[in-house]
Amino acid sequence: MAPFDESSYTTVPSPPFDSISSIRYSPTNPDQLLLSSWDTTVRFYHVGESGVRESEMKAKFDHRAAVLACTFSADASRAYSGGLDTSVRELDLSTEKITNLGGHSDSISSMTYTQTNNALITGSWDRTLRFWDPRANTPQQGLHQTPERIYAIDHVNNTLVMDVPAQQRESSLKYMTRSLTCMPDGQGYATASVEGRIAVEYFDPSPASQEKKYAFKCHRQTINDVDHVWPVNSLAFHPTFNTFASAGSDGTVSIWDHKVKKRLRQYPKFPGPVAAVAFNCDGTKIAVGVSYTWDEGEKGLKTNAVAPWLGVRLVGEEVKPKSWTGN
Repeated sequence: MAPFDESSYTTVPSPPFDSISSIRYSPTNPDQLLLSSWDTTVRFYHVGESGVRESEMKAKFDHRAAVLACTFSADASRAYSGGLDTSVRELDLSTEKITNLGGHSDSISSMTYTQTNNALITGSWDRTLRFWDPRANTPQQGLHQTPERIYAIDHVNNTLVMDVPAQQRESSLKYMTRSLTCMPDGQGYATASVEGRIAVEYFDPSPASQEKKYAFKCHRQTINDVDHVWPVNSLAFHPTFNTFASAGSDGTVSIWDHKVKKRLRQYPKFPGPVAAVAFNCDGTKIAVGVSYTWDEGEKGLKTNAVAPWLGVRLVGEEVKPKSWTGN
């Protein structure tokens, strides 16, 4: 495999100085994204193009503790964040004003914004999903208990969570879920675990659809006859082609066609673990966040330290399924 070439990526100024927790692209601007970090910040970037417009950090929002999750509002004028300090915040991207909407009783691990309903949904280690309307005098609009701590949430289309879940399933993965993302076509979702596996699932409960679900091993390597397994830290579906990217602590990003169960591309290995990955809204670019992911605790930080890095590259034919013929 070709060595890592940083010149094939557009980088950003003022990256965080601690681990990257999430990357979220704007739903309206393919060159703007949010990055949350364990350095207690959310950073809002415009990613430029060499010779056309330089990349810039447009805003930085400071928090009281590590930030684990962030997302945009439907019109991308505002953002939301949450993390170890348990507060749900609204971030005005033009004025840099921060508004506290409320909170959980434990760390906020994940969040998503439903454009059709203008609702923010947050998941927490306090075993609750909470629903927020930032425009209301009392922003928290609902609370739903879950059987265990929440590590990842996502939504697609107009599926709503009711008092009783429409479906409740046992995970196809044996170890802790590290990432979850829904298919843009609304048919299903993918989950990834700390044990180098990805599961592809379908919402339709019919036997025909459930026969299509499967799990596979990835982000593994045999070194000197020893099998090494790395966590899969992040998943992202391409908005047009329904293929998806996986990012692992082995320092690799792969593109998968889940329908034919094949890997389409593995990018050259990065200089450290890949903590987060995201496609932009028009599917022309992929953002990759590299940083230490704490898989080996304090000891690993001392022996495998890597400076946090965010790079964006144009994507090409590697994200298209082999059967793609266009609309």
